[in-house]
Amino acid sequence: MKRRDVIGAGLALASAGVPPGGAAGVSAKAYARPGTPGWPSADDWAGLGRAVGGRLAPVAAPDLSGAHAGRLLANPFYIADQPALTESSGWLDAWRTQPSAYAVAAGSAADVAAAVRFARAHNVRLAVKGRGHSYLGTSNAPDSLLIWTRHMDAVAVHDAFTPAGSTAAPVPAVSCGGGAMWMHAYKAVTVERGRYVQGGGCTSVGVAGLVQGGGFGSFSKGFGTAGSHLLEAEIVTADGRVRIVNHAQDPDLFWALKGGGGGAWGVVTRLTLATHPLPKLFGSINLTLHARSDEAYRRLLEKFVAVYAERLFNPHFGEQARGGPGNRLTLDMVFQGVTAQAARAAIQPLLDFANASPADYEGQQSLSVTGVPARLLWDANLVVRFGAGRADDRAEATPGDYWWTGDGDQVGVFWHAYTSAWLPQSLLQPTEQARLVDAWFAATRHFGVGFHFNKGLAGATDAALAVARDTPMNPDALDAFALAIIATAGPSLFTGADPDLAVARANAGKVHAAMAALRACAPSTGAYVNECDYFQEDWPRAFWGEHYPRLLGVKRRVDPEGLFTVHHGVGTESV
Repeated sequence: MKRRDVIGAGLALASAGVPPGGAAGVSAKAYARPGTPGWPSADDWAGLGRAVGGRLAPVAAPDLSGAHAGRLLANPFYIADQPALTESSGWLDAWRTQPSAYAVAAGSAADVAAAVRFARAHNVRLAVKGRGHSYLGTSNAPDSLLIWTRHMDAVAVHDAFTPAGSTAAPVPAVSCGGGAMWMHAYKAVTVERGRYVQGGGCTSVGVAGLVQGGGFGSFSKGFGTAGSHLLEAEIVTADGRVRIVNHAQDPDLFWALKGGGGGAWGVVTRLTLATHPLPKLFGSINLTLHARSDEAYRRLLEKFVAVYAERLFNPHFGEQARGGPGNRLTLDMVFQGVTAQAARAAIQPLLDFANASPADYEGQQSLSVTGVPARLLWDANLVVRFGAGRADDRAEATPGDYWWTGDGDQVGVFWHAYTSAWLPQSLLQPTEQARLVDAWFAATRHFGVGFHFNKGLAGATDAALAVARDTPMNPDALDAFALAIIATAGPSLFTGADPDLAVARANAGKVHAAMAALRACAPSTGAYVNECDYFQEDWPRAFWGEHYPRLLGVKRRVDPEGLFTVHHGVGTESV
C-alpha cells in the first residue's frame, strides 16, 4: 500500500552555515563543555556509569568503512540504532547532526533518573533521543549527555487498563516504552490482536516523540491524534523524580504531554494509549492526472477541490493530494470504514471530468483503488511481498520490520526547507473554493504543494474532535481540513559529501515563495509542531495558539531551570 512518494564532516564538525553550537536547540545557557573546568572528571563519569549499570559510553561515529555502508545509511532502522546519528542529517543554515560526548543507553526509568540528576548536578547539557526523527534536530547536541531510550522498547497490550489513582472504567490499551516505535505497536495491537491504535505513518517513528507533538497519522480523521488517546505516562522530570501522570495525577503535566512538544517536559519512559475497534478494511486511492496547459491545470485543481469538499471531506479518507509546476495532480490517499467500491465511486467524478476533455488531460488509466483486510496493513509478509515496503534485512533486525517504500527517500536527508500551514474548512465552502484554488495554483508555479487531509481534524468524527479539544494543540488544527506541507531536501550528509549550498538556498527560496502564495488564502493560521519550519515566526502562537500560557505555566513548575531545552520548545522564547 503506497503512502507517499562513510560519516563525514557533517557529523562531527560545524561547517559553513551552521550557527554557533552547531546543533539544533543549543540554548544560550553556559553549559560545561569538555576541556573547561566545570566538565565532569573521569571519576564523575565512572560514577555515573556505575549508577546506570554500565550503560554509559562515549559516543563515536559508527564504522562504515565496509562495502555495505550505502545500504546501511539508507536503512532507517540502522540509523535509529546508532547513538551518533539522527534520521535527518541536518537543515540548511540551522543544524547538522553532531554526536553527544557520552550516552546512557537507558534500560529503565531509574537509569534515566540517574542521568538527569547527573546532568543537573554537573551543568551538562542533556539531549534525549528515542528514534531521532525530529526534523528540527532536537534529539542531538554537541558536548552533551545523551539519554538514549532506544532499548526501552517493550510493547504490552491490555484488555482492560485503568490509570493509576483513577476511578475511570477500564478500557483496552497498549503500553509502549519510551523508545518504542510505531511498527512494533501496530504489530502488537493490529496484526496480533485485531485492534487499532492511532499512531504515525512512518513505521520507524518513535511513539513518545509523536505523541508529545500531538501525533497525526494516516487515519486521524477517523480516530483523532495519538496524543489525544494518551491515558497515562511515566516521565522523569528535571528534579530526577519518576512520575506517573494521567488525568487524576498531575493532570496539567499530563495535558502538556499530549501535544506540548517533544523533549521539553522531561524524559518519557512509558506511555499507555487507548486502542479502538479495528475497521474491516484499510485501502488506498492512487491517481496521477496531467494537465496539458496551465489553464487546464487550474480547472483540474478546481474540480478536485469541489469533489473533495462534497465526497471526501469526512472521517473515512486521509493522506494527501499534491500539485506542482509540472501540472500534475497526484492523489496518494487512504480510506477506512468504507468499501473499495465506495471509495472508487467517491473519486469517480474527477475521472469523469478528465475523461470529458481528453485533449486537456491524461493519466486517467493510472487510477488504482485497493483495499486489504485491516489486520494485514502492517503485516510484513503482505507489505514486502507486494513491494509497498522494504524489509530491514540486517542479521540483528527484528523479524517483520519494514519501512514504507515512499518513506525511504527521507532517510538521512539534509533539509533545505520545510514549511506547513493549517487550511481552514471555510475554504471548502462553495463561495470560498475559488480563493483556495487560486492560492494553490499560484503556489504550484513555484514548487510542489501537498495537502495532507489526515493532518487536519475538520471533518473528523465527533469523538475524535472531543478528545482532541483536551490537548494543547493549536485549535487551528481542529478547524483545518488539511495541513499544507511544502518542503525539499538534498542528499544525506552521512556519506561525507558536502551539500551544494547554492542549490539548497535556491530550493529554499522556491519553497518559501510557494508558501507565501498559498498563505494568501490562510494568512494567519498556525503550523504543526512535528512538521514545520525551523525558522517559524511567532512559533508559540503557531504551534499552540491560546494554549501557550498554560503550557508555559506547566514548564515553569516542572522545569524551572530549563534543564530540558529544545529548539522552539515551550519556555525558550529568549533562546
